[in-house]
Amino acid sequence: MIPLGFIENCMKDNLLESAPLLRIAVCLMAGIVVGDSVSIPVPLFFVFAGCVVVALLLWRFACLQSVAIGVCCFVLGALLTVNQGRPTRKEYPSGEIRYEAESRLDRTRLFFLQQRSRLLSHLNAQGGGDEAYAVVAAMTLGDKSALTKDLREVYSVTGASHVLALSGLHLGIIYALLSLFTVGRRWQVATQALVIVCIWAFVFLVGMPVSVVRAAIMLTVYALMSLGHRDRMSLNVLAFTAILILLFHPRSLYDVSFQLSFAAVASILLFLPLMEALFPPKYLQAHPVVKWVWGIVAVSCAAQIGAAPLIAYYFGRFPTYFLLTNLIVIPAVMLILYLSLVVMVIPSFAYLLLGAAHWLNAVLARLSALPGACIDGLHPSMIQILMIYVIAGAAYLLAFRLLHIAKPA
Repeated sequence: MIPLGFIENCMKDNLLESAPLLRIAVCLMAGIVVGDSVSIPVPLFFVFAGCVVVALLLWRFACLQSVAIGVCCFVLGALLTVNQGRPTRKEYPSGEIRYEAESRLDRTRLFFLQQRSRLLSHLNAQGGGDEAYAVVAAMTLGDKSALTKDLREVYSVTGASHVLALSGLHLGIIYALLSLFTVGRRWQVATQALVIVCIWAFVFLVGMPVSVVRAAIMLTVYALMSLGHRDRMSLNVLAFTAILILLFHPRSLYDVSFQLSFAAVASILLFLPLMEALFPPKYLQAHPVVKWVWGIVAVSCAAQIGAAPLIAYYFGRFPTYFLLTNLIVIPAVMLILYLSLVVMVIPSFAYLLLGAAHWLNAVLARLSALPGACIDGLHPSMIQILMIYVIAGAAYLLAFRLLHIAKPA
């Protein structure tokens, strides 16, 4: 969860001042887009070096130096994209091919992928290759190959597709479980380090998808900052994560999962504190059930503000029952993840794991059959999507200003 103190920090400073890395991330993204779409005749390396020199010389002029740093990040984004080259179409050989890993990172990834394959084979042997196995394999190990077209459609119509793609939700549940085993402050550094190692081991195990890498970086920063007892989650952390990913893989910017992941998390970071402020903290503390339900509702609404326009743009639909769906699937995902860990130790409990997945599939199938479960045929243009985000930003600023005015001095 995002600390309530985040909204207070936002009220003290404007958004750009409280998240300086956000400007750098935006400039870097803009440079990537320009470098990918425009042919630049000048050598960008020398342009980037010149911008860095100018930025250093402007150390006495804060505003001008900020502009120069933004230009540096813009040119860097274009430089990284040009150096990486435009994507080419590759022809892959048919049949079984044997490769030899050349670096430690490749060998590590190959080792974990082998372990993943063994776990999938073991799980498949327990339950048989039905739809319950397909959901468990997707939710726990990131293997979506067994998902049928009809099952994907059920999850898409109900707005539950995000639980089939490993993301911050799954990694957050695992982090929360591992945090339960941390000991006192004396061993806090060691236990947090062990938690981080376990988180990244899971990232390698599931094949390092962008959404999981993003969540792992944020959780790593979260864990490190917790040692200093500081506010641990912010737009700065999200921007830092985006910068780190784009520096290594600039074309991740065009990945739909990258866009959806960062849009949803950014929206949660911005709108969730505003929604939490609608209920007095004392009331929520006195009513834990209301707090739990409202927490899921608030997170779901905040995430939809950021993700829904992109879902409409790429997939042409909007799930109308997403709130009801999340009230069902989030506890179900927690149960499935916890049971999967139990099954690794006690394989005979696999029937409970597959039974939970079968129940979830049945419930979502009923929801998808309800009238008006999904609005299809949406085809917004890029301009319309941008306008929706502008309206959402204006709504955020208005709500921010109203809360700022209402806050007692």
